[in-house]
Amino acid sequence: MSTTIALDATTRRWLHATTVLLLLPLLLQLQPMVGVAVGVVALLSMALSTRGRLPSLLKIALAVTLAIAVFSVYRQIGRDTGCALLAMMLALKPTETANVRDARSLLGYGLFAPFATYLLDQGPLSLILGAIAVAAALTTLLRLADLDSGIDLADWSPFDSLRAAGKLLLLALPLVLAAFWLFPRLASPLWGLPDRAVTKPGLSESMTPDRWMDALNDDTPAMRARFDGPAPRPQDMYWRAMTLRDFDGRTWTPAPSSGIGPPKLSLAPVQWRYTLDVEPSDQRLLATLEFTATQPDGAQMGRDASLRTIAPLSGLTRWQLQAAPVQSFDPVLDARERRANLVLPDRNPRTLALGRQWQMEAGGNSIAVIERALAVIHKDFAYSLNVPEPGRDWIDDFLFQGRTGYCQQFSSAFVVLMRSAGIPARVVVGYAGGYHNPVGDYWVIRNSDAHAWAEVWLAGRGWTRVDPTAAVAPERVYDTIADRMPGRNFAGLIDVSRAWNFGDNLRRGWNDFVLGFNADRQATMLKRFGIERLSPSTLIALFAIAAGIALAIAAWWLARGERVRDPLLRAWRALDRRYAKLGLAREPHETAYDWLERVRADRPQSAAGLSALIDRFNALRYATGDASERKALIRALRSHRP
Repeated sequence: MSTTIALDATTRRWLHATTVLLLLPLLLQLQPMVGVAVGVVALLSMALSTRGRLPSLLKIALAVTLAIAVFSVYRQIGRDTGCALLAMMLALKPTETANVRDARSLLGYGLFAPFATYLLDQGPLSLILGAIAVAAALTTLLRLADLDSGIDLADWSPFDSLRAAGKLLLLALPLVLAAFWLFPRLASPLWGLPDRAVTKPGLSESMTPDRWMDALNDDTPAMRARFDGPAPRPQDMYWRAMTLRDFDGRTWTPAPSSGIGPPKLSLAPVQWRYTLDVEPSDQRLLATLEFTATQPDGAQMGRDASLRTIAPLSGLTRWQLQAAPVQSFDPVLDARERRANLVLPDRNPRTLALGRQWQMEAGGNSIAVIERALAVIHKDFAYSLNVPEPGRDWIDDFLFQGRTGYCQQFSSAFVVLMRSAGIPARVVVGYAGGYHNPVGDYWVIRNSDAHAWAEVWLAGRGWTRVDPTAAVAPERVYDTIADRMPGRNFAGLIDVSRAWNFGDNLRRGWNDFVLGFNADRQATMLKRFGIERLSPSTLIALFAIAAGIALAIAAWWLARGERVRDPLLRAWRALDRRYAKLGLAREPHETAYDWLERVRADRPQSAAGLSALIDRFNALRYATGDASERKALIRALRSHRP
């Protein structure tokens, strides 16, 4: 019975190796500290399992201690916490593995780990590692089945078991593909976004100057853009997300009543057409190239010409967009909007006084005030991410003392200075620039490309973009994002940029083919064949048909006969099947030597080799022989061809 059959050393090693493979994809998605801790616990558990079971009280104490440690790291009950707990419990499971039944329980529980990985990440690496882990688990389960049946494992070949596991996975593949393509999809993920994705640094609906460092140091892609035709210059790539009007002295927030409606926007003819793939963020901000010429389905344009999606961006989304240069933007500003874009808190007195002074000296010439401010920035200011904590009058400190900062300081101070000079102004946040991936010919906009600039209102032109950060002299740009990010050269020897380009292009293709296959694309996947849209009921019917065919194929394959567990007998029957293709199959009632005579009469050139194989097979099958002789005969049976 499997309850009493102990695990031999080889089986235990296979079991432990499989457990590591099952854990690996999940550990890579946990917080680094948790992943390392779980890995150490798993290795210690495997080492202790060779000495027998741990006492129950000790296991309970370990489980409780580790659970408390996980909660202390994540500090909430959510999907990430649950996945970390699953990994931790799996790491402890080897301590109670002594026999075949325990091993099967460990593998059954361990199979949840690669599937839990997909709750956190659906990338190609997770799929590859998960598939390897599942194949290893099936291979180990086959060895456990042989051990449970009392079969001599001296001739056990992992390649034979792996081949059998591969056949099982191939049998399941048609059903998996049917479910992927045809099973009706929800408009948004059933489980929402992982906690780490929701809390991931990025653009938000407010701006506080000391709160952007996490986003600026995050080099992961936020969007990918592919242009139909020439792309704009990188310095002209301003990806507009939203405008911020109200300022309390520390934080910028959008206007509470900006509303949804068409902006008073006049554009030149469309100059750029592009496809934008946006990574999930669970927000509704859609950063697009200034300025969007048409309103895409699924999004609404505000009076400030920024787009907000109707549903949260809880999955990878694709947008077909057009952009054009602006000719005029709100050329007439009503009195209420003018007042709202001139309001300032009672702070930063030196900045307010400076703005009023410049207004008087310029005689009300707004362009002269703007040019004067940009000239001062170019002459006296520097760019750096290393800035002090903001105080109550931090804009005064920035303009008159430190004179060093990054885009948030520059845009905030510039807007406050313009308002104090009587020029309506506001802050715009989004992304600037991008990285061109030559492998796939597309642009990657990273979270570290987050940027803030200013818009000033000028008579006759309306809202006009001014980027004060860009006015900094190049020789005074210090401590940039590029300085903080890993270089392209590893140890000065290997250029890793090509590998990164290839890997990101692979991820983009994966996003397009797999993650981007949402409910809308599923409903229109047969559009090229004249079927405009598939209803959920039609999809269910198609899935039922495809699933029925897949299950019928699997049932037919499995009904061909119970799998032979003995590798020697498997090789013998495979030899029989090769002769069957020539019409010389051995009849069920026929002895091996009678079969040999029929083969000799039809194909005498094969008879000598077959005769030797039959003699060796009978000797080992019904007499005695050592393991080396069995292995040699198995190889000979597999290599013989009639």
